[in-house]
Amino acid sequence: MCYNSVVEFETLNHPFKPIFNKNSKILILGSMPSPTSRQEGFYFAHKQNRFWKILSTLFNEELSTIESKKQFLINHKIALWDVVKSCEIVGASDSSIKNVQVNDFNIILKVANIKAIFTLGKTATKFLKKYTNLNCIELPSSSPANCAVPFEELLNKYKIILNFVN
Repeated sequence: MCYNSVVEFETLNHPFKPIFNKNSKILILGSMPSPTSRQEGFYFAHKQNRFWKILSTLFNEELSTIESKKQFLINHKIALWDVVKSCEIVGASDSSIKNVQVNDFNIILKVANIKAIFTLGKTATKFLKKYTNLNCIELPSSSPANCAVPFEELLNKYKIILNFVN
């Protein structure tokens, strides 16, 4: 049996404010919140996304609630946002993203003395480099779509963060 599938692009505006303060030393940028993150109202909310598990392991801290995650970021001088301000996207597929507008990173950079910018995955890196003059360090995506990369390998790559926040 053959089905005609129509790909449905959704036009999205980024739903979250950046998390930062004047003491933030690093900026971590994803691409665009997933449908699960948008539904839950916070970054990296998909249960299989390993972002919070990585940070929890790196800093040996329990991160179970949105409030604990926000406080963790502030305490460890980590700013968090996404590269994409608005786009068209199919579901959670970063590879489908088109018609991109990027966020205004000066909102953070004018307030905080950011020492390093980290992008999570190839899509975040691609759009940051395409639309800004900012330098970044690319880390592998923590997304479930990048499940071929073992947790220990991700953890080892993310350890570079510790060089900038301590």
